Amino acid sequence: MPKYRTLSLSDAQRAELVATLTRSKKAYLRERAAAILKIADGTPAAQVAQGGLLQVRDPDTLYSWLNRYLAEGLPGLHIRPGRGRKPAFSPSVHHGG
Repeated sequence: MPKYRTLSLSDAQRAELVATLTRSKKAYLRERAAAILKIADGTPAAQVAQGGLLQVRDPDTLYSWLNRYLAEGLPGLHIRPGRGRKPAFSPSVHHGG
C-alpha cells in the first residue's frame, strides 16, 4: 500500500481534466489539471511538485490543489477571489482633490 495520497478519477472526471489541460486559456488551470492527472496516475504529489510540472512547486501546494479538487471538483482549482498580489495603482481610487 502506498504511503502517499492517491486519487481515483471517474471517466468523466478524467475527461474534464484532460479537456482543461488541453483547452483552458488559463495556464494555472492547465498546470493544476496536469498535476491532478499525474497524481491520479500514481505519481506521488511530492514527486510531481519537484519535477513533473513546468516549475518546481512546494509539495504542500499540490496537496492543497488535491484537497480543493476532492472537495469541489474542477471549480476548486480556480484561483480564489482576493488571492494574489494586489495592484500597486488603481485608477478607480482618487487621491487629493
